[in-house]
Amino acid sequence: MSANKKIGILYGRERSFPMAFIEAVNRRNIAGITAEPVRIDKVIQAEHSGYAVIIDRISQDVPFYRAWLKNAALTGAAVINNPFWWSADEKFYNNCLAETIGIPVPKTVILPSRELPPDTSDQSFSNLAFPLDWETIFRYVGFPAYMKPFAGGGWKNVYKLHNAEEFYQRHGETGQLVMLLQEEIVFTEYYRCYCIGGKYVRIMPYEPRNPHHLRYSADFNPTAERLQEMEEIVLRINAWLGYDFNTVELAIRDGIPYAIDFCNPAPDAEKSSVGEENFQWVVETAADYAIERAMAHQDGVDNLTWGHYLKKSVTHQPLTGE
Repeated sequence: MSANKKIGILYGRERSFPMAFIEAVNRRNIAGITAEPVRIDKVIQAEHSGYAVIIDRISQDVPFYRAWLKNAALTGAAVINNPFWWSADEKFYNNCLAETIGIPVPKTVILPSRELPPDTSDQSFSNLAFPLDWETIFRYVGFPAYMKPFAGGGWKNVYKLHNAEEFYQRHGETGQLVMLLQEEIVFTEYYRCYCIGGKYVRIMPYEPRNPHHLRYSADFNPTAERLQEMEEIVLRINAWLGYDFNTVELAIRDGIPYAIDFCNPAPDAEKSSVGEENFQWVVETAADYAIERAMAHQDGVDNLTWGHYLKKSVTHQPLTGE
């Protein structure tokens, strides 16, 4: 690859963030570094993508793109976020890891899909008890509770449940989705926090009970001590997961921040939803970080970010501590 380091952004229907990001990188006028929309006209195995850095905003919805990104990473691109880890991650694992490293999370269980997955039969589930131990599950989680897909998907297929009867009714509507059943955290404050590069954090008051376009209009006013506590939690989570660009949602109950949702590797960054100030921060910070990664890029090596969990696993280190 030449000395020029191209930064590409791969995106779907969103427009405000990708175009503003490209403009922010190019406005800095750094010799040899430019940004552009990714263009794919063919995908040949082990062929270089042409990009030093790629910002991924859409591969969670397009398997073809995820495969292309893995090939791009294998041939040296710094893909943000690591497509191999993103493919392996999901929200139930996130909660398991958070509890292991001492971060408070809601009590959560994972549930088998209500309908059989494709190409399976009852015999495929020989190891699964039927019925499940619902009494213990409901006693552990409690009601009210939330049920949502373990693989994410924004606010789609999310239910608030008040009792077992309502659970059975709603679970019967979930088809082949694998769901989480999660304790309700009745909060006094709620925050959505951008984390970029494992070091840049933007803590945003957020009210998930408001209509979508008003959720960033919350007026929570955290103390300096609370801000520092939340920033440390956000940095710790992303260091363990290895995400370069993510959001962490924190709910405050009885003075304790609970990590509610922190598997958002293509987080909302549209100006119309996050607001002007948050939008400008995420655009400029993402541009600075992408440039950092382009300048640090080395040909012929792995330029991906790998989290503490995987690095400690490879070296057989305990999964507690830093």
